[in-house]
This record gives sequence, structure tokens and C-alpha cells, in this order.
Amino acid sequence: MFIKSAAAKIFAKMVFKKTQLWATNPVATQQAVFKSLLKTAQNTQFGKDHHFDTIKNYQDFAAQVPIRDYEDLKPYVEKVVHGEENILWPGKPLYFAKTSGTTSGAKYIPLTKESMPYHIEAARNAILHYIHETGKANFVSGKMIFLQGSPLMEEKYGIQFGRLSGIVAHFVPKYLQKNRMPSWETNCMEDWEAKIDAIVNETINENMTVISGIPSWVQMYFEKLHEKGGKPVGKIFKNFNLFIYGGVNYEPYRAKFENLIGRKVPSIELFPASEGFFAYQDSQTEKGMLLLLNSGMFYEFIKSDEFFTNKSRRYTIGEVELGVNYVLIISTNAGLWGYNIGDTVQFTSLKPYRVIVSGRIKHYISAFGEHVIGKEVEYSLQEAMAGTDVRVNEFTVAPQINPISGLPYHEWFIEFENEPSNWSTFAIAIDNAMRKQNSYYDDLIVGNILQKVIITKVAKNGFQEYMKSIGKLGGQNKVPRLANDRKIVDVLKTII
Repeated sequence: MFIKSAAAKIFAKMVFKKTQLWATNPVATQQAVFKSLLKTAQNTQFGKDHHFDTIKNYQDFAAQVPIRDYEDLKPYVEKVVHGEENILWPGKPLYFAKTSGTTSGAKYIPLTKESMPYHIEAARNAILHYIHETGKANFVSGKMIFLQGSPLMEEKYGIQFGRLSGIVAHFVPKYLQKNRMPSWETNCMEDWEAKIDAIVNETINENMTVISGIPSWVQMYFEKLHEKGGKPVGKIFKNFNLFIYGGVNYEPYRAKFENLIGRKVPSIELFPASEGFFAYQDSQTEKGMLLLLNSGMFYEFIKSDEFFTNKSRRYTIGEVELGVNYVLIISTNAGLWGYNIGDTVQFTSLKPYRVIVSGRIKHYISAFGEHVIGKEVEYSLQEAMAGTDVRVNEFTVAPQINPISGLPYHEWFIEFENEPSNWSTFAIAIDNAMRKQNSYYDDLIVGNILQKVIITKVAKNGFQEYMKSIGKLGGQNKVPRLANDRKIVDVLKTII
């Protein structure tokens, strides 16, 4: 046990020093990535179509490579899916990560031999930075679980197709194989509810020290553990000392998690996606996640309030500002070029560059020009819960434009673990927090265009039933925090 822990600390120190080399030279690091990407892809079909051989600087690139989303890039991707080589990147990708698209059905995101190692390295380095900063490494000797999709693959045209979390399962280092849970057979189960039951049975008597996954699905695992074990998760797993998560903001879940665990557990936030592993929390004391500038990805940023206008400008890493909401644009060594991943970020630090995920550019409410984003609704709920015993399992927000009576409003659909003692007071607290953050929303309240927030209670497990009804229970799937229409809540209303 001591040998593993000591070795982890030595390795952590080495990785920390290596990170400092590029983190303290951000602009030069990104410029080197930029040049390498263009040179490598110069003779691909995309490179020829966009005259990579004539690009001398970033300004040329921005002029010749437009911003694209998946639909725009799809004609190129489909050629690769059908086995054609040298289209977006030299050769063929190793994998296609299959994700759920909102407008295009299934999306297929390429993963190449150059890009894949960075997904694995980033997750590893996040843990090593935690060890370096805190000096805590005993957990490396215990069992670790990563709640993820099935690792089973389908092969077409010499390319493997699967879910990102399942693909990553094939790359778990040998020195972690004995520590890793659950079993391969359980991991391959497709039925998420049955899979969680099997994971509970496999792990309940093990020395679990690290647990990782999207909070909403880890919560489901914890609830099942609590039900079967009859005591808090922290007493079932006495050495559980590190929670690793990504995909959604943990704060709305924190109170519920601490109640299920029975104590506080340190956590590490990750920012992974099929398109790339963008950032991880490198410090327990600093806000935000370290943006990975040397991972084969060139970043551009567009201010979100300009994104849908003809005035939008593309910024590089040396031009960004603190506290501004940016749409994240990437060009990668997997063959994505000027690609809008759909996430918005805000910088919390410029030395080094750290970000928080503030929402999705397509997930917002602006039925009346208020342009409310995910970060604002999450923070408002967190503020309303502060100092109370209210606990929330899940929530989403939608505008009600045509109420039966009275003014329009924002309707919050919340599944409570512990309900507020006074619903009106709780709704007012949410509304006040929203008004402090968003001046447009405040103007609409003051001007009697909108009435204050109205809360609609969702039955226990209502959100799980909703996700199940649309075929997205478990894995990497997440409930959108807000939408500018009522498609989600109209389904929820049939469950309430």
C-alpha cells in the first residue's frame, strides 16, 4: 500500500512540473499546436478544400475556415464513416464516438490515434494534480469505479463505433485493472437500471475509495446502495475519499450527496466530451478547471451575446477576458475544424487559464429577450437552498408564454428530496437571485412583463422516468437545465 502511494506522489510531482511548462507559456503553446495541426492535415480533403497550404497565420485561418457545427461538418464526416481515408485527418480514425444529436439524430465524432491518448492522460493527470496538491494518495490502493456506458463496439470499414465512456474503458492502464470496478460483464450491460443493481451487488462489500461519473447517475447508484446497505454510503465505503465528476455542475447535487454519503468527500471536476478532453480541476483552492492548451486542440472563443449576430468576432487564448461568456470553438487532431461544440465557458483565471462551464449555447431562455443561461439558473437554485435543509434531485426551467391567467413567467420543474417549508419564500429566493445576476430578467420583472418564478413539483424519480421515456437513461446523458421551449416540460407534466 505504501509503495503504491509513494510512487503516485513521485509521478504526480513529475506531471505537475511538466504541466507548468505549457501552462506558463499559453500563447506559444497554442501557436505550436496550431501550426502542427495545419501541417499534418494539409493534404487531407478538408485541408485542400480550405487551402491549408496558403495559411500563414491565424488571420488566414479565420478567413478560410468558417465556424461549423455538426450539421455543417456532416458531409465530411459521412465520408469518413463510410471508410474513406484522408478526409478530415490523415488516414482513418481509430474510433467513432456515437452521441445523441438534437437536430441530426446520432452524431459520430472521430477519435484518432493522435487524439485518443489525450483523453486518457487528462483524466489521469487530474488525479495526479490532486495528489500533488493535497499529498493524499492512499486511495490509489483501493477499488475505483467509473460509471460509464457499455464498452462493446461495432466495427464498420475498419473503424470501431461506440460510446465515448465505453471506448475509454478499453484504455484503463494495466496498473489499475485490478482496482477497477465493476466487472467487464456488468459494464457491458445495456439496461441502465439493471446495470446499477448489478454494480451495487458487486461493490457493496468492496473497499471503494474513488467513485466517478455524472452526478445524476452516481446519485442513482448511491440511493440503491443506501437502500440495500441500510446506512450512508460513507459508512458502507469507509475509505471513500474522492469523487470525480463531469458533465454537469455538481453544486445543485452537493447537499443531496453529502446526505447520502453522510459526510463531505473531496471532489475533482472534469470537462470531457467526445470531441476532446478540454479541462480538469487542478486545484482544490482555486475556482475553475485548467484549460488544456497542449492536448492537440486549438481553441477559439466567441462572445455568446454576439454569437447569433453578424458582429461576432473570433478570439484566441491571449485575447480572452475574465467573466465573459464565450462559445467554445475547437480545431483538433481528430479532424474537427472551427467546430462549435455547443458549450459556453467563462474564464475564472488567466494565469493559468482556468474555466467554468457556464451552459450550452442552445440551452437558454430568451422568450422575452432575457437570455438566461445555465450558470444563472444553477446559481439561483444554489442561493435559494443556502442555509436551508432543502435538497434537490433534479430540475429544469422553461418559459410559460401563454398562461391561463396573469403574466407570463419562468416555470421551474423541481424534483425535491427535501421540500421547502414555505414554497412561496423559496420561489421568491430563486427569483431574487435571478434578478441579481441577469439585469434583463430584472427589467422584465420590474416592468411587469413577467411575474415571478413559479415552481412545479416533479414526482420522485420523475426525471429518471422522463429520460427513460426518450431512451436516454444513464451513460453520458444529462437533463438540460433549461430550454427556450416547453418540449421537455410537456413530457414531464405527464409524469407529475
